[in-house]
Amino acid sequence: MTLRILDIIEETTVDGPGFRNSVYCAGCHHHCPGCHNPDSWPMTAGREVEVCELARMLLSDPYSDVTFSGGDPFFQAEAFAELASLIKQQSHKTIWAYTGFTYEALIREANPARLRLLSLIDVLVDGPFIMAQRNEDLLFRGSSNQRLIDIKATQESGEVKLWESDFVL
Repeated sequence: MTLRILDIIEETTVDGPGFRNSVYCAGCHHHCPGCHNPDSWPMTAGREVEVCELARMLLSDPYSDVTFSGGDPFFQAEAFAELASLIKQQSHKTIWAYTGFTYEALIREANPARLRLLSLIDVLVDGPFIMAQRNEDLLFRGSSNQRLIDIKATQESGEVKLWESDFVL
């Protein structure tokens, strides 16, 4: 199985807490005005990489957690779910994912691949970037409509639970 990716940013600190290896994927149909990465919109952008190869690379760094960004990884949900599964099977790394979809839209849509990916991540940064709500002071997101959702707590309670941390920049 392959993924289309644009880049892998190693040991970044802007896509979640601590050091993270961020996989920037190709493909996004949200086309948010003011998007920080419009080069990621075409589904054919970037290059193909084998999921197993990417998993090996991400697992080889014992100190960094993982973030899926883009583009939007939920447009390649089956392959990202496979990648997340391999990471979870072989490590205790946390996985964050950024999406222009809201959590509620993903649940309502009930797409099996997207639901599987959702079940394998720890934190979902959801919602489209909205230029009128842009706020550079927000932690790990660009506009105030976007949420940092603790997926395990949300699934256990049946209502959206925000990620809480004493982490500060």
